[in-house]
Amino acid sequence: MAGACAQAGVATVGIQAKPVIPFTYFDPVSRVDVPPLQGSAEITGGFGFGMAVRVGLTKAISLETGISQITRRFDVAFANDTNSYAITDRIKLVGYEVPVLAMVYIRLGRNTWMNNALGLSADLYPSDAVRTQDFSRVYLARRSWASFGVVANIGFEYRTPKSGWFYLGATYHRPFGDIAQAEFTWYDASAFGTTVVAGVAGSYLTADVRYYFHNDPDKARRRRGDTRNTDGDQ
Repeated sequence: MAGACAQAGVATVGIQAKPVIPFTYFDPVSRVDVPPLQGSAEITGGFGFGMAVRVGLTKAISLETGISQITRRFDVAFANDTNSYAITDRIKLVGYEVPVLAMVYIRLGRNTWMNNALGLSADLYPSDAVRTQDFSRVYLARRSWASFGVVANIGFEYRTPKSGWFYLGATYHRPFGDIAQAEFTWYDASAFGTTVVAGVAGSYLTADVRYYFHNDPDKARRRRGDTRNTDGDQ
């Protein structure tokens, strides 16, 4: 029982799902106002899923990485004051994230733990996103196909002896700089386009649900040739 929850030297693979939580504190709205045109793009949710790999360095510290897909949903609005034109629409921007986190654990009970993690993420954007309306177009143009961001995480997990680990937590992801540029284009009767732009920060908060598959730490020690008694090593 004690060895089953040990951390040092154990590598485990997990799967995760993380819905995006709209949170006004993180300034989710991008706006531009160049009379007579006004545009806005507000992140209103999204969903991420993927896998994680955790490697125990000590009983209290782990290193975690993985890859996940993240879809950000935006509500967009565009208006032209000269002719009372106004539209609202929705657009999605899909990206991939490869984080590297240092994770520290605090034991709360026999099988329950709290952890805090901090690290960096490589953020990849395979394509832009576009929505076309009558007389207008909203285009999310990625700043770069790859960028970086900081990731902070807090969570709680229940470690069973043989059925894996169950995790519930929250993650804040903040890119270094804008992830995209929102381009709002108005087309007049002659199809001539006038464009105004706003930067899209892309920061978000998620609620994280994860499951880590069971990996017997005693077997991991035997593979390394470590035959010391593990009683009480949690």
